[in-house]
Amino acid sequence: MSDLPRKAVTRTAKLAALPLGFAGRATWGLGKRIVGESAEIVGRELQQRTAEQLFKVLGELKGGAMKFGQALSVLESALPEEVAGPYRAALTKLQEAAPPMPTRTVHAVLEERLGEDWHELFLEFEDKPSAAASIGQVHRGVWHDGREVAVKVQYPGAGDALLSDLTQLTRFARLLGPLVPGMDIKPLITELRDRVSEELDYALEAQAQRTHAEEFAGDPDVLVPAVVHQCDQVLVSEWIDGIPLSEVIAEGTQEQRDRAGQLLARFLFSGPARTGLLHADPHPGNFRLLPGADGSGGKESWRLGVLDFGTVDRLSGGLPTPIGHSLRLTLEGDAQSVYELLCEEGFVKESIGLDPDAVLDYLLPIIEPAQADEFTFTRGWMRSQAARVADPRSPAYQLGKRLNLPPAYLLIHRVTLSTIGVLCQLGATVRLRDELEEWLPGFLPEDEPAAEA
Repeated sequence: MSDLPRKAVTRTAKLAALPLGFAGRATWGLGKRIVGESAEIVGRELQQRTAEQLFKVLGELKGGAMKFGQALSVLESALPEEVAGPYRAALTKLQEAAPPMPTRTVHAVLEERLGEDWHELFLEFEDKPSAAASIGQVHRGVWHDGREVAVKVQYPGAGDALLSDLTQLTRFARLLGPLVPGMDIKPLITELRDRVSEELDYALEAQAQRTHAEEFAGDPDVLVPAVVHQCDQVLVSEWIDGIPLSEVIAEGTQEQRDRAGQLLARFLFSGPARTGLLHADPHPGNFRLLPGADGSGGKESWRLGVLDFGTVDRLSGGLPTPIGHSLRLTLEGDAQSVYELLCEEGFVKESIGLDPDAVLDYLLPIIEPAQADEFTFTRGWMRSQAARVADPRSPAYQLGKRLNLPPAYLLIHRVTLSTIGVLCQLGATVRLRDELEEWLPGFLPEDEPAAEA
């Protein structure tokens, strides 16, 4: 048996063992209940043990399993604090590390894609990867013109691995669901699977990255590295240094946290308005905090470096105007207008009738960050929101089950939720309303100009 089929069998076996492990722990939990321990304590222990096993398995895999782990990682803030610790440790590893490809495999891919004389394209090339992700790994080098570059090399067979892993995980979605309160896991996995073909296509990624790099060239707040060279399975970009956002989350100063949070919010809303594209992979491993062009390192001079444009949503007119309209109307307390707009956009199906005031009550806590001049995002706030919509006894849970998420909004919803998750991990104080007024279509009345930047 060749290495690739053997690895595929091993991967499938590990994933297939997950539901067996879940079932075993459920039996263990039942035994604990029989001997008198409370349901709450048993449930908490069960969730923690399940989390530890799930991410132990995911941490050993590349492909779709790791991609799924990265997608969940930004929602870590929603987890109960007693469970968040093991998640945090395991997920940080998922974001920043994976077993590397053998050097001979890297060289074989470069020779096949860049030619036998590929070494001549580089003044330097580091065989040891500097970073690894779900479908490839990055090597640092110096291009023949002297520029420092990041060379992203796709794992051979990455597409098959991604599709296989995500297909397996889809089968276990019901069992995985309880790990993240208020989150429907199956649509997340399905949507990730739908994006696989785009992420595997480095030509599409290079096009999206060039669009962003050209638009943000010279920008004081956002830096996107230029594309140097692209071909099948290889993407060469200018190298950017900086502090990974995962490090800012772990040990950054409050000044760094606040600045990173502000710039992350700014990029979320300004990117679609300026490029017609939404960067759709907002986990901390894809961002760097780096000193501004003046090198001063002062709070307002820090810039946000943005990496990995393999997954984007194409929004030719920027974010949909109804998002801004509904947000403004909710803040104004116009329950009837909000309800009518949600019905028009398909968030409320024709066959369902809801109380507009109840819908407004459901939405207001979620949009709290947009109400104040500035808002401090915390894990506690995120957990409270998750608990509110996940408790079967709450009106929010009952109403949320009857709402619908139209396909056109699925990726936007995931990216927004994920970005908020990162802001909560940062514990950042952000002037979110400033960004909404500046960049979100429909947020301001048509006759009211945006605030000066």
